[in-house]
Formats: sequence, C-alpha cells, structure tokens
Amino acid sequence: KHDNADDFERLLNLNSENPDYFEEGSRRSANRMEEDADRAHDAISNVAERPESLQLYLMHQLGEMDVAPEMMAMCERIISTLDPKDGGYFRSSLRDLLPADAAPEQLEMAEQALALVQELDPPGIAARDLKECLLKQLSDDLLFYEELQTLITSHLEDMRDNRMPLIQKQTGYSLELIREAWEELKTLNPKPGSNFAENFVATVNPDVSVVRDDDGRYKVIVDDSRTPTLRISRYYRERLQSGNITPEEREYIKRKITAAQWLIESIEQRRNTLTRVSQAIVDHQTSFLDDGPEQIVPLKMQQIAEKVGVHVTTVSRAVDDKYMQTPRGIFALKRFFVGGTRTEEGEDVAWDIIRLRLQDVVDKEDKQSPLSDDDLVVELKKIGLNVARRTITKYRQKMDIPSSRQRKDWSKVESSR
Repeated sequence: KHDNADDFERLLNLNSENPDYFEEGSRRSANRMEEDADRAHDAISNVAERPESLQLYLMHQLGEMDVAPEMMAMCERIISTLDPKDGGYFRSSLRDLLPADAAPEQLEMAEQALALVQELDPPGIAARDLKECLLKQLSDDLLFYEELQTLITSHLEDMRDNRMPLIQKQTGYSLELIREAWEELKTLNPKPGSNFAENFVATVNPDVSVVRDDDGRYKVIVDDSRTPTLRISRYYRERLQSGNITPEEREYIKRKITAAQWLIESIEQRRNTLTRVSQAIVDHQTSFLDDGPEQIVPLKMQQIAEKVGVHVTTVSRAVDDKYMQTPRGIFALKRFFVGGTRTEEGEDVAWDIIRLRLQDVVDKEDKQSPLSDDDLVVELKKIGLNVARRTITKYRQKMDIPSSRQRKDWSKVESSR
C-alpha cells in the first residue's frame, strides 16, 4: 500500500510555485499543465555524465562508518530495495530480507540496520511512509519544530486537504502559526530519493515539416533524409540476365530480388501513408497552426482513417513516435488527436480548450469564497462554454484542481491562538 506522498508532493509543488498560496489560492503545477510528450522515434539520448546512483551514494557513506560485517550486509540488502523513482522509500518487509527461520535477534539487527540507513543522506531516505519520511527530516533548530511534529504526526492529511479550521480547533494553534509552520514544512522533501532518478535529454528530429504553398495552404513534406534509399543491385540484375549462371543461383537471386522489391515498395507505401495522414491532420487542425494550441479542435484517429481511406490501426502505426515541425514548434503527431465534449448547443469543444478556460476561471476566483462546480458551470457559460456540471467535475479532477473547500484561503480569517 502506498501512502499519499504523490498528493502531498503536488501540494508542495503548488506552493513552491506560488509562495503566497494561503493568500492567492491553489495553482496547478506546471508539469501537470502540459500534455504528456510522446517518445521520438529516432530520438538521441545523450547524457554527458550520469549522476551517481542512489545505492552507490548510500553505500559510499556506509563505507566510511565502522559497521560490523553482518550489519553491513543487512544495510546493503535494505539499500538494494530502494527505488529512486518511488522516492527512495523502503517498501519491503524486513522479514522478507531475512531467512524464514530467522531468530528474533536477527530481526532486531535488521531493525537497527534500517535505522542506520535512515540516518544517511539525503534526510528521510528509506522511510516506510510519508509521515516517517518528513519526521526524519525535522531538526530541532527549526522554529516550529514541536508544532511540525504534531502537524505531521496527527494532521498531515488535514494539511493536504486545507482543513485549517479543523487543525486550529484540535491543536489550539492560530491560523497564523499554522501558516508559518506550513512554510517550514514546504522545505521538506516528500521524495528524498527522487533526485537520483535517471533523466535523459532527448533530441527530437521531426519526421514531417509543414510549410505554406503559394496559395497559402499548409502542405506537409516528409523528411526523406531519414528513410534509407534502397535499390536493386545492378550486379545481380546483370547476373540474372546473363547465361553464365546455374538454375539454383538464378532461383536464389530471383527470390532475393522479389524480397528486395517488396521491401522497397513497403517503405514507399509507408512514406506515402505518412504523407497523406499528416496532410489530413494539418487540414483538420489549421486553426491550431494559425492561432496556436488554444484553437485545437477535437479529432479522432477514426476520422483521419476515413478521410485517407485506410484502417484506423494504419493511422495509429503511421503516427506512432512521429514528430511534426510546424510554425508553432515541434509536436508529436499524436498531439493533434484530442478528445473533447459536446456542449448543450451541440458544439464540439476540445478538452484542451476546456482545460485552459477552466484553469483561467479558477486562477481568477476569490479565494475567500472559491467557486463550486455549479459556479464554474455558470462562469464558463459566460465565456461561451455551455458544459454540464459532471463534465466540469471530471475535468477539474483530471487537472488536479482541488475542490472549492480545499481551495479556500484561511489566512485572512480572524483567529486567536
């Protein structure tokens, strides 16, 4: 069972981007605002120097300590289970790292080994849950050390869900004190091992480019430099035509030439399919190219398949891992396929448009009185988006926008400790 480290990290990210969260309210983290990018087919991953792994970093620290061999072996086993992509948490059971017939003394030694690993840098490493991770990072020189111990131990979920009046009632702390303690809490790292996760820098080479022709229409050009130029060997053609060849050689060369011709035709067919599919996408998304991503319109692969006259799986294969250079930048071809919803007037609106408009309305709301989902429906209707409440709720949740109660700003509420 995983704890709520991801949820808590999102809340920390919200506030690191907007340090006046209690005054200005919640804002989606930038990495959630962007669409997930597809892999590039011919991307080149170059890392000048790979950072030291989490396991190596921890073992180096252990090597500088005076640790008994048996204890060192157990520490190594614990460290080997830590996954930087999971934040460096200890998700295993100590019993699983011991023989089935392990004596109680061995389990006690394993507990000591875990405690030793948890004392290593980075603070909070090898914690068994989020609370333990954050508590391990507290130092008694913090201004609100005791208050943070209480908040983390008993009110972490309340902090995450912005239940400030409840925390105030149960702890007796003033809202101002809770706010200041929260500022210190934001300096802690809910995923201390994540800095060791491998990050690769990819160079994307577009497979297709979009240009305007003399009539002002968008036209696609496939990058042929990335497609091998194949042709049948003249030598084998001449051998086949000559009389100085055995029947077995003739049959062998004929089979190979037939296979080569099939390969050449297949490559040309794929190139032709990519051209036609890309052109159909561009023809459908001209408003995107003219005015930017905010003008993208809903598009399904089935629509392109019907327009081009191929099966939808052919379209899917054609656009997989392919990128397009446009006047608006480089985009994965899959980026142009977006879902949407139909308004009460029957108009199709792309999910991207709803996302942008919804985020804008939430950003501008009064954080003393955040808008409910019903209120958001009314506000979106004012700007021409007549969308059902259930649709707003679904999209708000997809965007990680908290509920109106969680977005409420309690910082200006009069209170006393």
